[in-house]
Amino acid sequence: MNKCFVDTNLFIRFFTNDDPILADRVEQLLDDAAAGSVQLLTTELVMAECVWVLESSYNLNHAQIAPLIRGILATPGMEIINGDLIGKALVMYELQNIDFVDAYVAALMEKQGIKDIYSHDRKHLSRVKTINRIGP
Repeated sequence: MNKCFVDTNLFIRFFTNDDPILADRVEQLLDDAAAGSVQLLTTELVMAECVWVLESSYNLNHAQIAPLIRGILATPGMEIINGDLIGKALVMYELQNIDFVDAYVAALMEKQGIKDIYSHDRKHLSRVKTINRIGP
């Protein structure tokens, strides 16, 4: 079976349906993956870019974006590198209202058993109670 990488722009077409023909093609690809006729792979960087594009270009909020990304995480036949971290980051992103990349960093720190972070970011990182921000 062929394994193929999926890039950000396919997910954006699927999420937004701004080009219905392309969105339908992506939906068929995801259905094919679920049926086992193709294996799909993407990475946490693609998911982060999806979040950024949906926020900046489509003005979606955290509560609108998180379920879309969770849907991709749950798609049979789709492997997302570090998908477990994406899932944890989505919880923080949505419930603690922090930037997605900050949430991903906090999830990675938790997985690695790291409590302290050097950062100037007081706004978002201070909302994560499991880490301690240190100003250099």
